[in-house]
Amino acid sequence: VLDFGYPQNSEADTLKMYITTESVKSERAILEDSAKITIQATGATSWRRSDVKYRKNEAFIDVIESVNLLLSAQGNVLRADVAGQIMMRAYLSGTPECKFGLNDKVLLEKDPTNRKRSSNTVEIDDCQFHQCVKLGKFDSDRTISFIPPDGEFELMRYRTSDNINLPFKVHPVVTEIGKSKIEYRIVVKANFSSKLYANNVVLNIPTPLNTAGVTCSASTGKAKYVPGDNSIVWKIPRFQGQSEFMLTGEANLTAMTHKKAWSRPPISMDFQVLMFTSSGLLVRFLKVFEKSNYNSVKWVRYMTKAGNYQIRF
Repeated sequence: VLDFGYPQNSEADTLKMYITTESVKSERAILEDSAKITIQATGATSWRRSDVKYRKNEAFIDVIESVNLLLSAQGNVLRADVAGQIMMRAYLSGTPECKFGLNDKVLLEKDPTNRKRSSNTVEIDDCQFHQCVKLGKFDSDRTISFIPPDGEFELMRYRTSDNINLPFKVHPVVTEIGKSKIEYRIVVKANFSSKLYANNVVLNIPTPLNTAGVTCSASTGKAKYVPGDNSIVWKIPRFQGQSEFMLTGEANLTAMTHKKAWSRPPISMDFQVLMFTSSGLLVRFLKVFEKSNYNSVKWVRYMTKAGNYQIRF
């Protein structure tokens, strides 16, 4: 950023060197620090100091996906896409160069040895990278090569709308009986592997504005009517893959002077599924190259959570 012709460094790691909560240092220490800051701010890697040292060299990668769904009352998918981000925590000494590989369709189709694995690839619609990524290498051979900042940062954001694996299927049957009653029968099934679990699953099932009271029961978890939100809230703390649960309920309605048709807002869902990606994105490898040739430990974790997950009925 240029401010009145002066370059301003807005990189968080560099600003931490200027802005501290420590006690006042001696003049000599301040001169040494300012020299380091100047080298970092004007060097090729302004986002990283060169004197970083760790006793244990580790890199943690989190692939976090938000899945969006809009399902019609007839069960047709009107919208399904995934917005993902790859977060990285790098605790690596020196100035390491990292190479990162995904099961990217464009990359694997270029490589003839990977033709058989094309069914497990993901077509990424668009992506954004942290400034540390060498974009020239990504454009030429789709490899993600970078010198990581120290600590936590967002390496990449991406979006995909091709072959989305929906973690949950909801089958709602909502019947209006005359003007005074509505019957609910909501069945929800987990589409992911039985070895995995979803946490904090919540379904918000709308009720009409003139609802006087609701009686409901669920085969698992807890369901209750929340008048302030005009909805039945069904909470399932732990949901095993491939299992199926059902909620049945009855809403009693008060008489209205002007009968208005119920707009039937969609059922919305919230959840978190660990070690599962709706896009099918996988980290194929992470390689760390550093001149001292130290060994590093890498950890990868996947999580899919609900974005705008709605089912019409």
